[in-house]
Amino acid sequence: MASSSGDFVELFDTFREEAFRLETLATYNIPRSERNLRAFLAGEAQPPDYNEEWLSEVRRHTGAGRRVYRVHILSRPLTDYLRYELAWGYTKNMTAGEEFFILDTTERANPLEGVPDFWFFDSRAAAVMHYDETGTFLGPEVVPEDRAPEFLRYRDTALAHAEPFSDWWSRHRS
Repeated sequence: MASSSGDFVELFDTFREEAFRLETLATYNIPRSERNLRAFLAGEAQPPDYNEEWLSEVRRHTGAGRRVYRVHILSRPLTDYLRYELAWGYTKNMTAGEEFFILDTTERANPLEGVPDFWFFDSRAAAVMHYDETGTFLGPEVVPEDRAPEFLRYRDTALAHAEPFSDWWSRHRS
């Protein structure tokens, strides 16, 4: 990978208008989330302080008028991880102002087949998020800014084919 985590953190801390995230995996292997995932699958209540660090970060940005939003490409039936992420993560994160969209490929082709997970800041700087075959995060790679048009196309394609999470969730909540 060509850049450090510090470069990515700086992009996230200093964006001025918008931070867009494309998610493509059906499972993210996040060790710090394992306990919460098990609790969700057991039918336990969401802890009141669930995801508070991320919520504070999002509130800081949205409170300053910056947009934080994402599209998740997925297909049904949902994995246990996706059921957890959508039910606990997305619904809670929306309270901080984060926006979510779903690009459901269950009954149609994926218009972004092969495109990796990434963050895209202010339509100029992208960081590809690298994962192994189990969904374990390997690290970010901040790509050269001359590749911004490529990620702009990916973002615009994702948004053109996605629908607001709340609409999708009202039909497909499991």
